[in-house]
Amino acid sequence: MAVETSRLDRFRAIGLSRAAFRRLAVLSVVMLFAIVSTGATVRLTASGLGCEHWPGCQAGNPFPASGFHSYIEFGNRMVAGLTIAVTLVVALGAFLTPGIGPRTQWLAGAVFLGTLVQAPLGAITVYLNLHPLIVLPHLLLSMLLLGGAVIVLLDALRLERGEGRPALPNELRRFVPLLPAACFGLLLSGAFATAAGPHSGGDEVARFGTLDVALVFHAASVAAFGLGLVFLLGYLAARRDSSPLALRGAAAVVLLTLIQMGLGELQYRTHLPWGLVLAHVAVSAAVWSGTVALASLIRRPLRAT
Repeated sequence: MAVETSRLDRFRAIGLSRAAFRRLAVLSVVMLFAIVSTGATVRLTASGLGCEHWPGCQAGNPFPASGFHSYIEFGNRMVAGLTIAVTLVVALGAFLTPGIGPRTQWLAGAVFLGTLVQAPLGAITVYLNLHPLIVLPHLLLSMLLLGGAVIVLLDALRLERGEGRPALPNELRRFVPLLPAACFGLLLSGAFATAAGPHSGGDEVARFGTLDVALVFHAASVAAFGLGLVFLLGYLAARRDSSPLALRGAAAVVLLTLIQMGLGELQYRTHLPWGLVLAHVAVSAAVWSGTVALASLIRRPLRAT
């Protein structure tokens, strides 16, 4: 036990600057955002079975032999491999950066492990012919990991800049975690709508449910999240002097949500072209990231500079 403790102490003695850890945390968020977008591209271009084997693309060949779909799927796997490497470096960096608390260390480690789990989950998805009930957790786990990486980044900023004193009332700070929960419900309903729609990842992939029914639940989720967001924006606007950063963050999330709603309406009226659906997915990841960041900053604000 003493030998293991000594090795751990020597490992931590390597050291990492707070600015370096913050840059690594930014890269982790960027990569996890990218993997959401590339994964959506695979699904929307019907490339989910472009590589029919795992980890190699073709039987006896790790690289795609030919074909647009194979290159799309293989490119997504390369991005996934880089993302695993980046989240591993961030997890190690959390133990090497002086002042990082156990919560951030464990969260960074969980983000890495979750990203690692995505690889076998992707293999199972391929072997089960992209069944929607396997594809759904694959996407939703990616969103949860993105949210976790955003919190790690904010913790890195708090370590670098300092944590401020909460300026908003306790009732708002107790309410605000409901907003990311409503946003995740929105993501869930959108994922079910995609599973019922024309973009299930391949021409022969089974659909799940019917699009009309799924859109009703999705619209209800949009309304729930939108009402909560509007309430929060009004609350912060009435107390703009207490937390101007939170007000600007809420306004940015509202703007992203309006763009998201506009894209959703446009893609529905133009019969779901895959390019617009991809933009819809990318903006949804931005709305989710912004909502998680906003809730975190309200509960634990950064020190004013």
